[in-house]
Amino acid sequence: MEMRQKINTKFSELFGESGTFYAAAGRVNLIGEHTDYNGGYVFPGAIDKGIMAEIKKNGSATVNLFSIDYNESCSFGLGEEDKPQAAWARYVFGVCRETLKRGGTVEGFNAVFAGDVPLGAGLSSSAALESCFAYAINDLFDNGIDKFELAKIGQSTEHNYCGVNCGIMDQFASCFGKKGQLIRLNCKTLEYKYFPFKPEGYRLVLLDSCVKHELASSAYNKRRASCENAAAAIKKNHPEIDCLSDCKRVWLDEVRGEIPEEDFIRAEYVIGEVQRVLDVCDALERGDYVTVGEMMYQTHFGLSRLYEVSCEELDYLNALARKMDVTGSRVMGGGFGGCTINLVKDELYEPFINEAKKKFAEKFGHEPKVYHVVISDGARKLE
Repeated sequence: MEMRQKINTKFSELFGESGTFYAAAGRVNLIGEHTDYNGGYVFPGAIDKGIMAEIKKNGSATVNLFSIDYNESCSFGLGEEDKPQAAWARYVFGVCRETLKRGGTVEGFNAVFAGDVPLGAGLSSSAALESCFAYAINDLFDNGIDKFELAKIGQSTEHNYCGVNCGIMDQFASCFGKKGQLIRLNCKTLEYKYFPFKPEGYRLVLLDSCVKHELASSAYNKRRASCENAAAAIKKNHPEIDCLSDCKRVWLDEVRGEIPEEDFIRAEYVIGEVQRVLDVCDALERGDYVTVGEMMYQTHFGLSRLYEVSCEELDYLNALARKMDVTGSRVMGGGFGGCTINLVKDELYEPFINEAKKKFAEKFGHEPKVYHVVISDGARKLE
């Protein structure tokens, strides 16, 4: 195994011994987009791409890290004042600090790590790094922290040490992922349930448009405000609701004249998406991947036309998938660039990938990147 060998060689070279191996995964979200901050469901799974680390206690109060991907080393103490300059090292520092804040033990250790999660493709490489070290530190120092709290350690690291105000989905999927299963997570209650995802005869593939349109944060905030505005209008008639995901479609129709049309169509998308997640879960329990695919197309339509977070490149890839009879396709992630996630029959896989590369390059001047992913295990100790 090439990555493991590379890590082990570097670890021996730097520290003259061997440690214990740990790994955590990146993630995809099959369906359930822009539902998290509306208290709805998301439906992620861990993937066969992630972060691997070799770690050993060093008997001091200093952490010594080496990142193979950055080809950089970094050492730091464990006090709040010891925050490292290197942005990549702050993820590990944050995990150490957040573990200590929860009463866990963290002492000095040596670590070498590497990853094969493509950066910037929306596969949550940072969550994989946090989950890998949260799991490893918990195991190494015998802290007995449960998996839910490990996911929250990753989330708090983003908030407090990396300046990213993220939800819990990425770290949750990276910690709780299981091979051949997706996880329906209720973002309001944090209740979760596993569903089988064993698409025999199909492949899951991401096409990365390699574009990022600079609208994201202001556009995201506007959409969030629209959803909150619609939910507040509905709450006047139905005081029992807490957030938009609790609302029925007919309740939204009741307030159509009271809210801006833009707020109405944003809310229409979210309420529809919450239902689509439930429909996909039912379909998976029947082994009905055709329905799963159709729901993916419906989500793309909603994200493109109602929520308006797609872009020309992603709409082009989605339309090409539909034209070539790909079972399912949609934009994945926040939008304005990034990837489409595609559910493709085995026999269509090569023709679809070849055509997508060719046609996309003709239109946009570069090929999309292609990532074939398999739903796999989350954070774990490697034997």
